Amino acid sequence: MKRTLFCIISIFVFFAQLLLSQNTNTETNTVQDYSTAQLSIKFFDRTVYYAGDPEDNPIYVHITISNTGTQTLRFKLADDRMFSIDFNAFTVRNDTLSSTDVLIKKRTTSQTVYFREISLEPGEEYSFIENVKDYLLIPEPSVYYLELSFYPEMYKNKQISLKSNRLSLEIQPSPSAASSSFVPVKNKTAALLKPQEISPDKVVEQTIIARQKSLWDQYFLYIDIEELLQADEAQKRKYRSVSANERDRMRENFKADLMQDRIDNDIVAIPDKFEIERTAYSQTTGTVEVIEWFKHQTYSEKKRYTYFVRQRDGIWQIYNYSVDNLGTE
Repeated sequence: MKRTLFCIISIFVFFAQLLLSQNTNTETNTVQDYSTAQLSIKFFDRTVYYAGDPEDNPIYVHITISNTGTQTLRFKLADDRMFSIDFNAFTVRNDTLSSTDVLIKKRTTSQTVYFREISLEPGEEYSFIENVKDYLLIPEPSVYYLELSFYPEMYKNKQISLKSNRLSLEIQPSPSAASSSFVPVKNKTAALLKPQEISPDKVVEQTIIARQKSLWDQYFLYIDIEELLQADEAQKRKYRSVSANERDRMRENFKADLMQDRIDNDIVAIPDKFEIERTAYSQTTGTVEVIEWFKHQTYSEKKRYTYFVRQRDGIWQIYNYSVDNLGTE
């Protein structure tokens, strides 16, 4: 009798251990693997950005979470996205921008955070748009490097996070009476000109035509002034040693010098006519060769301009150039 009772108890213990083991394995298997999640950001409706309040010239960023794996990807997303994401911005000196008071207050105040669970099958993605200025204080014009942190288990579990790619964010000086001549605006309107996603040859063509017509606002639209300014080694050393505000002044002064012919610079010479000879480019960099004629009283000077271009966030810009003299006609 005792032996039978012992066998029954042993059988119960064995099945209990087996059930516990299965439950433990099931719980282990439910831990989400986020290594297959890809986080990417890009500017939405890119325009000219200025410092200021979130409502004044917002910086909208398009955020995408993709499932690159073979299993279902699940994560939580707060109705108020401030509990799911963080924008981080760095200066060229690797200083970070501060969070807004609104963001800090929300995260330090006791409240119920509502969220929903998102499921992405392999190959699927989920996107939404946020205003960077709701998250970061942007105190002054400068160039910043912007990235995003996403918390798939919400901000309270921020040790679990995903990192995005980096974007280059250029904040321009706010329009004012002193700088209004440099603000690109459309003729006969107060609308800001926006650089378009056009090919390198079209960028060069529009830039030359703008110079022929003395439309400085359109001329500077596709030119990387910062790079051209640093083509001179002395200017380059000074530019890299000064503050962000001083850099802004140097860029504006360089523009003014170009416009008023205080710099002997071939980039602002006005051709009588031109012809695009050759265009070659990869996904990020390229060259556009242009034959340009400069009319004098008794002859025309012929030159070959090679414009060096590169792409940032879908926009091609001229960042350098060279000139070869081809004689006269």
